Amino acid sequence: MRRRAPHRADGDLFAPDDWDRAPWDRVPQPDDPTDPARARSAAEDEAKLIERLVARDERAFNALVRAYERRVFALVLRMIGNRAEAEDLAQEVFVQVFKAIGSFRGDSKLSTWIYRIAVNLCKNRSKYLRVRHAGEEEELEAVAERVPLGEARGANVGQVERPDEMIAGKQVEQIVQRAILTLEPDFRECLVLRDVEELSYEEIGEITGLAPGTVKSRIHRARAMLREIVERELGEKIG
Repeated sequence: MRRRAPHRADGDLFAPDDWDRAPWDRVPQPDDPTDPARARSAAEDEAKLIERLVARDERAFNALVRAYERRVFALVLRMIGNRAEAEDLAQEVFVQVFKAIGSFRGDSKLSTWIYRIAVNLCKNRSKYLRVRHAGEEEELEAVAERVPLGEARGANVGQVERPDEMIAGKQVEQIVQRAILTLEPDFRECLVLRDVEELSYEEIGEITGLAPGTVKSRIHRARAMLREIVERELGEKIG
């Protein structure tokens, strides 16, 4: 049975289910407030992994890729919207991580640093794609395989009585994905990092280099713009 993300009351209307969640229990989480011993152990594990990466340990790099590849690819796909481009860019993220690991000083979590690299590469690639007009068609078949939004979230085929309800759910998901991709990159990145990746405002600030107030403002505006686009496409109000 899939784990479902807990419901959040901060306006998260468009966060996907756990289809693109990586097994984060394999990734060190040094700031876990619920278990100090586990947090210390995770921090030590991460420090050892970083040492091995700095020493160009190929097995350590492979372990890093296995732990983060699904989350990185999901983030990049959400930001770029094209599967082929996202696959290439996700690989480039890890190439850059391997090249630059010696400059990592531990001022943030390793995951935050990796996300920062991914977001910066996405920004650069988005600019390139806009010039080339190559980012207009989104790759949505993966997200369309699940029931995406509202009360149908987490339902399986046996729980949906009418097939047309599933079709409608997939259509809404596609509308939402297209709407996300129409947002300006500065707003899109904050929205995706908060409502899709469920990162804290502080983590988003570390990744984007923005002040907490600016992060909150951009998320608020991005949600409002996204809601307006989706409601216009659906021809009805949401919630």
